[in-house]
Amino acid sequence: MEFDKIIEKIKDIISEEVGERKVLNKDVAKALGVTPEHLSMLKKRNKIPFEELAYFCAKRKISLNWLLFDQQIENIAPQTEKFAKIRYFKDINASAGGGAINFDENYEILYIDKKIINKDLDAINVIGDSMEPTIKDGSIIFIDRNDKNVQNGGIFVIATTAGVFVKRVNLKSNGKIELISDNKLYPNETVEDAKIIGKVVKIMN
Repeated sequence: MEFDKIIEKIKDIISEEVGERKVLNKDVAKALGVTPEHLSMLKKRNKIPFEELAYFCAKRKISLNWLLFDQQIENIAPQTEKFAKIRYFKDINASAGGGAINFDENYEILYIDKKIINKDLDAINVIGDSMEPTIKDGSIIFIDRNDKNVQNGGIFVIATTAGVFVKRVNLKSNGKIELISDNKLYPNETVEDAKIIGKVVKIMN
């Protein structure tokens, strides 16, 4: 497994994203969510950033096994107990609200070796700028639906009667939920009848 070959594959994958110009290592670093300096260090040590590659593949609906080993998904599907699943719901948007949320249909699955990510995650799109600079408009967020403990802090996906939001959460003494945006242009909101979907564990801007 050679680092340079993986880098070249990533460059091919993101070539359409950067336009007509040549794809540079800094573009690869940005796509992986690391700094160019960190990527250079990884390359020098031939250290594969497995977790970053997993999220990179999930965002683009690419098999990680194909990226690393040229292995097709149909070859690993029968051994799914060895793999965690990332379910990508391309038709679900969060943050700006709008519509119901259904985690039972219309998703695509990416299988990830449990040595890299040891839990099943869901992935959805984010629209709007209410969580910038932490989460940018058009980002994909990865959600652990088994973690709904708002007392530990963090960012959560919340379903309300007004739609689906991704916010920081404060549970008030009266049982109501306060939704807090990172973008200070947006005031905090207090809602009732809200359901915590899960905690955001990874952001791909």
